[in-house]
Amino acid sequence: MKIALAQQNYHIGNFEKNTEKIIDAIQQAKKQKADLIVFSELCICGYPPRDFLEFDDFIDKSYAAIDVIKQYADDIAVIVGAPDRNPIKEGKDLMNAAFFLHEKKIKAIAHKTCLPNYDVFDEYRYFEPAYHWNVVTFKNLRIALTICEDIWNLGDNPLYRICPMDELMKQQPDLMINISASPFDYTHVEDRKAIVKQNTTKYKLPMLYCNCTGSQTEVVFDGGSLVFDKHSNLIAQLPLFEEDMQYFNLNDDGSFVQPVSIASKDLPNEELNPAELDVNLCTAEIYQAIVTGIRDYFSKMGFAKAILGSSGGIDSAVTLAIACDALGSENVRAILMPSPYSTGHSVSDAEALSKNLGNPYDILPIKDVYESFLETLHPVFKDLPFSLAEENIQARTRGNLLMAVANKFGYILLNTSNKSELATGYGTLYGDMAGGLAVLGDCYKMQVYALAKFINREKEIIPNNILVKPPSAELRPGQKDSDSLPDYAVLDKILYQYIERRQGPADIKAQNFDAALVDRVLRLVNINEYKRNQFCPIIRISPKAFGVGRRVPIVAKYLS
Repeated sequence: MKIALAQQNYHIGNFEKNTEKIIDAIQQAKKQKADLIVFSELCICGYPPRDFLEFDDFIDKSYAAIDVIKQYADDIAVIVGAPDRNPIKEGKDLMNAAFFLHEKKIKAIAHKTCLPNYDVFDEYRYFEPAYHWNVVTFKNLRIALTICEDIWNLGDNPLYRICPMDELMKQQPDLMINISASPFDYTHVEDRKAIVKQNTTKYKLPMLYCNCTGSQTEVVFDGGSLVFDKHSNLIAQLPLFEEDMQYFNLNDDGSFVQPVSIASKDLPNEELNPAELDVNLCTAEIYQAIVTGIRDYFSKMGFAKAILGSSGGIDSAVTLAIACDALGSENVRAILMPSPYSTGHSVSDAEALSKNLGNPYDILPIKDVYESFLETLHPVFKDLPFSLAEENIQARTRGNLLMAVANKFGYILLNTSNKSELATGYGTLYGDMAGGLAVLGDCYKMQVYALAKFINREKEIIPNNILVKPPSAELRPGQKDSDSLPDYAVLDKILYQYIERRQGPADIKAQNFDAALVDRVLRLVNINEYKRNQFCPIIRISPKAFGVGRRVPIVAKYLS
């Protein structure tokens, strides 16, 4: 049997475009004489649809799309993912489903059993778990068709007392097919491969795993669809962060011949280990995930041009370089806004960067605007000493100017804050925290430096002076980040233990960190939740990003 895996990038709620994309792949597979083509989880409506699932019209359009697609499933079988109304009318109204289409009919429907309810996932809010499991018979082949959850370790979670594959094995399947919408994070690519292999080892069956690619607001999907034979040999991995379709010939004995199409290509492999974190991080994958996040956010929202504040610092430099890659240099406008406390090289470094990248830029000094604010506020401020208030006026002046230009010319403002700053509240609401999309908001400061090194791997794009000078907000004379924050190499380690690994203060202190420093850092994280709650969407590249995947109270006593 010849099976096609279609790894595609969908647009949530864009039923017409998603349907066209799926039909086009079916037509291509027919030309290649494929017997079966497999698409990813909820491909009809896009993943994650969230509260759109509560609209009857949304579900009706999903069914209508399936009605169109099944007309092309004549002599080829098609597996697509879509929401399905609960047939027994008990529990929740919907089920997460895989539809098996053949002979222009819906031949079978498999429902998802183990509904993820953690981090960015919230499926138990919308879907009812499966209550029966049956193999799908096609051309004398018994297929165990599952949706995402069956490749993961179910553990002791009481919601997951039934393992669908264990139930399906009672019916002696010949093949496992798993459709998925598995997001990217820098720990996930190898984990996913290992777990798929673990399942083929356990059940001694070949497995085709189809994942989607592309980005949906903050969540990036990396593709990387997999094929393993029954001996747990990796037959192929589809490319990361790309649409692709490959064909696999399954022999009667459960083995595969080599894929018909060209083998997947790997991204440049450079390990990133910022601040000696517990995992090896691939710089190239993180970089490509952010490029994908920017590109899809703009294309799917119908935007073309971006703007950002270019300060001559590392964060804005990396943001600008990645944005130019994602959108084209001509579509990214940089605004340089020196204050009375900016050093001369800040402007020259930012200018050199834009000249290297070839993007348009403007210089708008904020000295006069800043002094106008101070003059207006003098009756209230009187002769009180310089403080955070004056620093924030500068940041908010810059935010105002950026938004003014964005509004005038139809740009989207890219935020340049990094995760270390967001964690500790080292940013100004309505100032440098303004923006429509946060590019580096899930990258710690040391990761930002590693990304800069990756950007400069072939030639100097980011001027070396930006890489070596001490980080500074330049909002007062001689200011450095180290005046307010611990050294980033130490800070990032503590933040990683608290945020990604969810370690409490005692556990972190036991790792030989200074106890007072741990208390200070964790307090900063918790008291600044109100700022993050007002922040823009963050492109997610870690296992625990700020935003929808991390939900903590704003008003709380814990570690405050």
